[in-house]
Amino acid sequence: MNEHEKKTVLVIEDERPLLEAIKIKLELSGFDVVTAVSPKQGLNMLRDIPRIDAVWLDHYLSVSESGLDFLMEVKKSDEWKHIPVFAVTNTASAEHKYSYLELGVAKYYVKADMRLEDIAKDIREFLEQPTNN
Repeated sequence: MNEHEKKTVLVIEDERPLLEAIKIKLELSGFDVVTAVSPKQGLNMLRDIPRIDAVWLDHYLSVSESGLDFLMEVKKSDEWKHIPVFAVTNTASAEHKYSYLELGVAKYYVKADMRLEDIAKDIREFLEQPTNN
């Protein structure tokens, strides 16, 4: 990915040390990165930043909100529904996975099963496909 093709990834993760690690890993993989710690802040980022190419979304974000709340808002918006969302979560529950896939995530990852660089590589490869530009 060269400089003029740099893609922007919005990372929504409430654990700040993990958020920082994800941000660094994505930047080292050639992405511009913006971050949010809640679904509400993530939606504000989508409103305020002209081009977000993908979203890295955690499931467990707070006691009252989850990644599903964010995803439902994104998918019902004509402006944002085309943005690929990558759910990266600690839960391997079939119910959660089904809910995310049903709502149209590009991919669902269980954090314990994946390395950050592998997810970053998947996102890059997904965005480089001609049908996703």
